Amino acid sequence: MAQHSDTEHLDLLLAVARKDRQAFEILYLRVSPRLYAVALRMLKRPELAEELLQDVFITVWNQAGNYNSQYSAPLTWMTNIVRNRAIDRLRVMEPAGTESGNEDLALLQDTDLGPAARYEQVRSSKKLDDCMKQLSAEQRQSIFLAYYHSLSHAAIAKQIAQPLGTTKSWIRRGLAQLKGCLQL
Repeated sequence: MAQHSDTEHLDLLLAVARKDRQAFEILYLRVSPRLYAVALRMLKRPELAEELLQDVFITVWNQAGNYNSQYSAPLTWMTNIVRNRAIDRLRVMEPAGTESGNEDLALLQDTDLGPAARYEQVRSSKKLDDCMKQLSAEQRQSIFLAYYHSLSHAAIAKQIAQPLGTTKSWIRRGLAQLKGCLQL
């Protein structure tokens, strides 16, 4: 698969903001495999990942004009939409009072705002960057691999050559520290 630059993605996203259908089709063809992989890794079911991807591209079509290149690259913006929607979907799918096996969801839960609104609030204030800088290098790397590359804890442990328990601890403590920092 050919790699496309952030500049190309930005140009396409700006054209999509002007409701250019051809640009939307090109953008879809270029980024949908990557976004689908993120959705599938999180949801574990192809039919749910496909449905989520369709919802995400409707959002991209409708919200492309709200994209701000000062805060993130276009692919990062779209990946975060996928991630936030997948978290929402996982929460809905999980019956109340049961353990899903994904302990990290509890740390990401916010009772005041939905994940997308919370992300926009944090991003606009650049607070997340400041909070990430307060984490140890190990926590930052582990969280980055988990949430921006959608790697499992086991895959992260293998990639950074650390025990699985240590990796899980770094992620859990890092997320708890981020949550505390972001709520200040």
